[in-house]
Amino acid sequence: MIAIPARIFLDTYAIIEILEGNPRYQKFVGRDFVITKLNAIELHRHSLKNAGEVKAQSDLEMVWGSIADFGREVIADANKFRQRHKEKNLSIADCIGYVFAMKNRLAFITGDREFKGLAGVEFLSKD
Repeated sequence: MIAIPARIFLDTYAIIEILEGNPRYQKFVGRDFVITKLNAIELHRHSLKNAGEVKAQSDLEMVWGSIADFGREVIADANKFRQRHKEKNLSIADCIGYVFAMKNRLAFITGDREFKGLAGVEFLSKD
């Protein structure tokens, strides 16, 4: 697990867009970023499903050094956040990432429309 020197948190959506070459996300290429293991799991699953085992392993290795751990407070606050926004049908991985980012004063980078307009979010659409 890393200390948190970065100032951005990339959710899985953002990582995938970067890897797929979306020009709107290119400003984050080469920047230090933070994710949780949950994002690494989602990325590996996405890559395995869409590009195969070799790509999935490569993508996992690429993000592994950017993983930060979270504790009980983030878990509890993420579940409360999810409950408050239950109409949005947010994944627990996204809620944990968002709460973690807010607690650590990191910009939460995403293209997930459910986060558009929330404090601390830099929303970039896919197109």
